[in-house]
Amino acid sequence: MSFSEWMSSKVFKYVHGRHLVYNTCWEDPRLDRVALELGPEDNVLVITSAGCNALDYILAGCKHVYAVDMNFRQNAVLDLKKSAIKNLNYEEFFQLFGHGYFPQFKSLYKSKLRQDLPEMSQRFWDKKYVYFSRKKRSYYMHGTSGQFARMINMYINKILRIRPVVNRMLNAETLEEQAKIYKEELQKRFWTRTMRFIMNRDTTLSMLGVPRAQRAQIESQYAEGLVRFVQDCLEAVLCELPLRDNYFWRVYITGSYTPECCPEYLKEENFEKLRGGLAEQVTTYTDSVEGFLRKNDLPISRFVLLDHMDWLASNLFPALVSEWEAILMRATDNARFIWRSGGLKTDFLERVELVFPGQAEKTKLVDHLKFYPEQAADLHKLDRVHTYGSFYIADLIK
Repeated sequence: MSFSEWMSSKVFKYVHGRHLVYNTCWEDPRLDRVALELGPEDNVLVITSAGCNALDYILAGCKHVYAVDMNFRQNAVLDLKKSAIKNLNYEEFFQLFGHGYFPQFKSLYKSKLRQDLPEMSQRFWDKKYVYFSRKKRSYYMHGTSGQFARMINMYINKILRIRPVVNRMLNAETLEEQAKIYKEELQKRFWTRTMRFIMNRDTTLSMLGVPRAQRAQIESQYAEGLVRFVQDCLEAVLCELPLRDNYFWRVYITGSYTPECCPEYLKEENFEKLRGGLAEQVTTYTDSVEGFLRKNDLPISRFVLLDHMDWLASNLFPALVSEWEAILMRATDNARFIWRSGGLKTDFLERVELVFPGQAEKTKLVDHLKFYPEQAADLHKLDRVHTYGSFYIADLIK
């Protein structure tokens, strides 16, 4: 390992070990709903992130969602959402998580929210009143990803002074108008030498939850390098997909959602469903995926593994093998898996060999998986986030 790789690893571990990283989910559940084909008997395991998608899956009609994350701060976000669903009315709830700001949040938290939080989540929010207390710096400008979003907004507002143009693009009535504004008025002005330098730093990527392993994947597979990859991803978002329902980018560009452009859990009709009992069918666990599966004898039919296997494959390959052994212990016969990768293609699962349940000798994991590359590629093109290199769907073959 080179010194730069070692330093990058240290920064990444520091960011993820001591901070809230994701204040909102950065994976598009619209794709996941299609890929997962959720039914009323499905138990879902998902890495928590900020919990938005865990709530989305229960709204889609599955039986139970187990939200698992090694970072207790991420579970604290979902726990707060669940408490707010139980104890607030819709207007208060949307003020809190739609606008990301609530006047007198401290008193609201103490009187209505704290009592229904697990102890670990209480300890976190007892110290984080400020996340929701400042109108000029909403909750979505906190956490490491939020700090990066705040920097970008300062760059837009104070340095480039292009906020009116950005707002016109957000409010464009057609995709053609939106793309025209970006290409003719924003593209060259935004991608200055300074911005390219910032986006090329490992520290910046760590703030966004991107490990060095994903950077290496992109740089080895994308001919023009990391910064060009980011530029092309942003161009796809702004020129090929309408922003009118792209709540992922809106919240980081503006600091808040709107009732028309927000995650499903923030819509009034869905809030009532969650309040009516669905939210109780989502539970949080602070543990690794493997740890949760080995400690809980639960049948899981749907696994949402996000992109964490990129890091495991590069840094702790034996842990990746061990994780899949645990997955196969709990997976039902009809289990389906989805995951994302920073790379345009991956081969690490092809190197995973393990003893499959009921067998005596090691076999290749991929021999027990049926992939759907065409469907995954088609869905990936529609991804409103569009920062991942690839998307995967696979069924278990027993």
